[in-house]
Amino acid sequence: MAPLLLQLAGLGAALLASALILISFVAFITATEMPDLHRHEQEKFFLNARGQKETLPSIWDSPTKQLSVVVPSYNEEKRLPVMMDEALSYLEKRQKQDPTFTYEVIVVDDGSKDQTSEVAFKYCQKYGSDKVRVITLVKNRGKGGAIRMGIFSSRGEKILMADADGATKFPDVEKLEKGLNDLQPWPDQMAIACGSRAHLEKESIAQRSYFRTLLMYGFHFLVWFLCVKGIRDTQCGFKLLTREAASRTFSSLHIERWAFDVELLYIAQFFKIPIAEIAVNWTEIEGSKLVPFWSWLQMGKDLLFIRLRYLTGAWRLQQPRKVN
Repeated sequence: MAPLLLQLAGLGAALLASALILISFVAFITATEMPDLHRHEQEKFFLNARGQKETLPSIWDSPTKQLSVVVPSYNEEKRLPVMMDEALSYLEKRQKQDPTFTYEVIVVDDGSKDQTSEVAFKYCQKYGSDKVRVITLVKNRGKGGAIRMGIFSSRGEKILMADADGATKFPDVEKLEKGLNDLQPWPDQMAIACGSRAHLEKESIAQRSYFRTLLMYGFHFLVWFLCVKGIRDTQCGFKLLTREAASRTFSSLHIERWAFDVELLYIAQFFKIPIAEIAVNWTEIEGSKLVPFWSWLQMGKDLLFIRLRYLTGAWRLQQPRKVN
């Protein structure tokens, strides 16, 4: 009996090793080069409040604002106004209290099929194009790709990623700013503060099915095991980066869809960029683009391939590249 068990164990180990080698091979040969950072001609411009074309700035230019807010938006004509009203109300109030405070909000329409760009442009007309700008992408790139395009067109010393659904209370940006400042001194002026919903985990488990809870724990384990250590919530869409950290990480990013946050933090940890995880107020908003099972499955595959592609050398981290 014992020899048989040993043979079965050996066979199982051999099959597991073969499967890992096969998956690694597939990950290696299917690895693409860095996503094309080239802009289509119409993505090099934005419309000012008068409807005239103006050339977008570059992340490589010197900053002229204290804060840039990048809002990736795909078919968000219904949810975007609530978020924009809250954000701009806060930002305007803050500027009145402190006239030296400067900001911009960049809405990136990620190839929407609805009126997202038109809805966002109304805020440009109301507040002026120095404060609100709309970038309309020719085709859908994915959330990570849309954020990258917004970041590469930003003017802020600090850059905030904020979801269009307004799930995170916008004034919590002050918590992220404090978290960022607490990380000083910043090596090479690079630091990141991540909004986190980890403190809400017990409450969310009580409201979820066992299956969704199992998927959540499985995803968290894969993130920890394969990619990112020490960050409990990698997926919260509320993140604040210094300009230098944003240019370094997003210039190296391969994943442009839902798992991009994980690769972003993997890159940050590789470059030893300090990261703070800050609890924020968060409310689940209806209308999520995620399909629970298939989205988690896709992200799980992305996590495995992120690790294997860096491990096999299919992807290599290098110094930032400029976008054309």
